[in-house]
Amino acid sequence: MRILAAALSVFVATALVPDPAAAADAPKRSVPYYASISASRARMRTGPARTYPASWLYQRQDLPIKVVAIFKQWRRIADPDGTEGWMQANLLSGTRTAIVRGAGAVALREKPVSGSRLLWRAAPGVVGRISQCGNGWCRMDVKGQAGFVQIAGLWGVEAGEVLP
Repeated sequence: MRILAAALSVFVATALVPDPAAAADAPKRSVPYYASISASRARMRTGPARTYPASWLYQRQDLPIKVVAIFKQWRRIADPDGTEGWMQANLLSGTRTAIVRGAGAVALREKPVSGSRLLWRAAPGVVGRISQCGNGWCRMDVKGQAGFVQIAGLWGVEAGEVLP
């Protein structure tokens, strides 16, 4: 029984350690690029190590961020307000999200055309997942309420960017 338990613990320990060769084969992204915070609590630090003091504690999962530099397992990010600092890569996700910016609500429409039927309105500060971006529009999903929104009212996507 002890041998089985020891073998199981070795298997679990090796399964949890990332394979360095696999990490080296991972596609390298060129900076800057957009991503999002995947954790419900994520600390931004003043430098690329846990020994540096935390400057912010984010408690908003899916908040879009812009990765502006990479150092080992750390990413220098900029948040929607322009604050920059370092965050561990495992706290980030490649899921594309955007936040509504500006003074007023943005319209989520049925089709990516200004005259199409209005489905929803999203107030400033609302975060949603984006896809199907092109020609100045993105499909935005806010907890199941989806529609097309003009990119000009969002932070987390560039004006000429195309997303599938």
